[in-house]
Amino acid sequence: MRRGSALIMASAPRAAPAAGGAAPPARSRRLLAVLLAAFCLCLVVAGRGQTLTASVLIAMALASAVSSIAGFAFSAICGAIVFHLATDQVQLVEAMILCSVANQTLMVWAIRRDVDWRTVSTFLLGGLAGLPLGVWLLLNVARASYVHGLGIFLIAYGGFMLVRRPVVIRRQPVALDVASGFLGGITGGALGFPGAFVTIWCSFKGWSKSRQRAVFQPFILIMQVAALLAITLVHASPGGNPGSDWAGLLCVPGSLIGTALGMEVYRRLSDAHFSMMINILLIVSGVSFAV
Repeated sequence: MRRGSALIMASAPRAAPAAGGAAPPARSRRLLAVLLAAFCLCLVVAGRGQTLTASVLIAMALASAVSSIAGFAFSAICGAIVFHLATDQVQLVEAMILCSVANQTLMVWAIRRDVDWRTVSTFLLGGLAGLPLGVWLLLNVARASYVHGLGIFLIAYGGFMLVRRPVVIRRQPVALDVASGFLGGITGGALGFPGAFVTIWCSFKGWSKSRQRAVFQPFILIMQVAALLAITLVHASPGGNPGSDWAGLLCVPGSLIGTALGMEVYRRLSDAHFSMMINILLIVSGVSFAV
């Protein structure tokens, strides 16, 4: 009897696994449905705007999907499109930072158990020192005067790293952690793009994809919150008081949808493919700044 039962159990059909892994829980599906409904509503509202139009919202959602695969470069990818769709540079940077903060919050929450806060704090030391210079550049210097050089560097670096074997630097002085954070603070304040130099430096450490993201993603998140606060305090609103245009909130639902889709792709990448994706996004970022 016992043997017969075992045969019956063994021959019983098993439920086939869902394609690509387990189906998302009902709570996640409901959240995505709410975000999709909110995104559609935001598209309707944005249709009446002058800067944050429906096309800008769609561009930010697409940029979120692509950038979240590697965990950075949202502002560069998005900026390559939206700076050609509207003229209010400061409002667009604020909106991109706001969306990136929402995206990074979602991604950091997903990897919260892996975050090494002691290492992150070293990068933040340099980042917070470089942030005021970046905000000053944003508000006082023509964007074209500094972005082209950064774009050419990112194209050259990303292209070079794609055609050669990965490089691991054995000696990793803390001063270089601080220096990469400082450069990230400058680009974070000026362009809403703090992640490039920290991401590059982390790739030289020989870390796995999860450890790299556990350092540069919290750095990006905190630096973008700090940049948004700094711009809010410094940028004068039309009434003459310090403030920010919170119309950028219209972009958040679409950005979160894109981020959720990109994270699903990330989970299927090997370390080698993740490294390749980083270099590709660096090249894309460089092109967006150089043209």
